[in-house]
Amino acid sequence: MKIYTIGGYNEVGKNMTVLDLGEDVIILDAGLYLPPVVELQGEDNKNYSEKRLRSIGALPDDLLLDQLGLRNKVRAILLGHAHLDHIGAIPYLGYRYDAPVVGTPFTVTVLKKILGDDGITIRNDIKAIQPNSSYTVKGKKNYKVDFINITHSTIQTSMIAVHTPEGVVLYANDFKLDKTPILGLPPNYDALKSIAKEGVKALVVDSLYSGSERKTPSEKIARDLVEEVLLTTHNENNAIFIATFSSHIARLKSIVDFGKKLNRKIYFVGRSLKKYVSSAMDVNMCPFKKDIYLASYKKQVEAVLRKVDKDRKGSLVVCTGHQGEPGSILERISRKQLPFNFEPNDNVIFSSKTIPTPVNITQKENMDNRLKKAGVRIFDNVHVSGHAGREDLRDLISLLNPQNIIPAHGDLQQLTPMIELAREMGYRAGKECHLMQDGQTLRL
Repeated sequence: MKIYTIGGYNEVGKNMTVLDLGEDVIILDAGLYLPPVVELQGEDNKNYSEKRLRSIGALPDDLLLDQLGLRNKVRAILLGHAHLDHIGAIPYLGYRYDAPVVGTPFTVTVLKKILGDDGITIRNDIKAIQPNSSYTVKGKKNYKVDFINITHSTIQTSMIAVHTPEGVVLYANDFKLDKTPILGLPPNYDALKSIAKEGVKALVVDSLYSGSERKTPSEKIARDLVEEVLLTTHNENNAIFIATFSSHIARLKSIVDFGKKLNRKIYFVGRSLKKYVSSAMDVNMCPFKKDIYLASYKKQVEAVLRKVDKDRKGSLVVCTGHQGEPGSILERISRKQLPFNFEPNDNVIFSSKTIPTPVNITQKENMDNRLKKAGVRIFDNVHVSGHAGREDLRDLISLLNPQNIIPAHGDLQQLTPMIELAREMGYRAGKECHLMQDGQTLRL
């Protein structure tokens, strides 16, 4: 068995791991590296060709599979969840493989909307598998794959368990252990215990916060934070804008629930919100669909913002721009490029955390400064993470007892603490715990 760590082992994003089982090869995720894509958007450059994205380092370097003669052995592309750093490369790379793309209903619905919005068609079959169901990858041999439900900052996230003759390879890239999710199913501990009995040959594991000595709080804590800011802040006569991750359907539910208690009309404004929320509607996982008005096209957006400008105390706006991204709704309002003007004591709530890349930090700070000049009250980090902390990771390893651990989803600084945790738990670095980088090969 060989594992190729194609992307997501030198950076946060660009996730792609390849499992080589001899005559059959399985790809796990194919994501974008978002910082250079954001810079492209800042240049107002719509040239998103495969060649251009490769040249700026936005795509995982899967050309390694061509060099190794493996491209024609790929039997399936399996997706863990709907975030762009895990599925965003499929529109540009999918065509290279004669293989189905498989994920949960929400994940593949989002993928189809991305393809449609960008006018891209791929020849791959796109298959939806319900959470906690199995799929058979057909090749020279057949392989059972379990999509094990786990919690994260978007719905229908899966750990992917590939059953091989040598044991299970568990791809656990992006998760938290939340027994009280606001929306969707809790972690399937029974399935994890079952594969532990079968024997876990290798665990590819989200190590982004392996250095944070904590258990990541439940989403119900974030719900309480949202309630606290919305219902106990003196803001009766002022505008309220909330920016959060468009894919965080559970967080959006909490915002709508408490927005309704304020008797405000709730507007969702921005293209990515439309993409993710309409995907949740399509798979019947949007319990608040009758409580919101969705605006994404230019004329819709401008009409809504004019209404809000006239009815500040009767409106609540959920919009894009929590990272200060160029072209997002909040960023454009802050630059006075849209028909709404912030006034002193208007409220901007960031139900998010700034993703720690230099481009994001700079953009968010610049936008915050513009908002402050307008006298806006800013409530930042009304949020809990979707990623496991060190103690969650300890619990997962104790539960699974894997033979090999492969830290993923970060650079050296983020992956190294996972090696240290594994050492604490009796694993030897370089023997059973493997610090990998992009483009490397691990032979087991």
